[in-house]
Amino acid sequence: MGELSLQDAMQQFLKHSRLKHGVQAIQIEALWEEMMGKTVARYTDKIQIIGQTLFITTTVAPLKNELLYQKDKIIERVNEALGEKTIREVVIK
Repeated sequence: MGELSLQDAMQQFLKHSRLKHGVQAIQIEALWEEMMGKTVARYTDKIQIIGQTLFITTTVAPLKNELLYQKDKIIERVNEALGEKTIREVVIK
């Protein structure tokens, strides 16, 4: 049996676990300001992943509009940050 580093073991566990999307949502929240900027991060209320969909919640109407125009860019940035093509759709609520 081969030896695995703790990081590799955790990645394999998460790959096959139902916890994966929750962990990825936490990773996205941690990097959200870096990916999208301080203003967007300040007015984003919630980030959630269900299946391959990223749900972004905000109560600021102009921000909702801006995020709607940036869906493709958000998908690209989030997938790049996660290191895999996890997100295929973005829903702004």
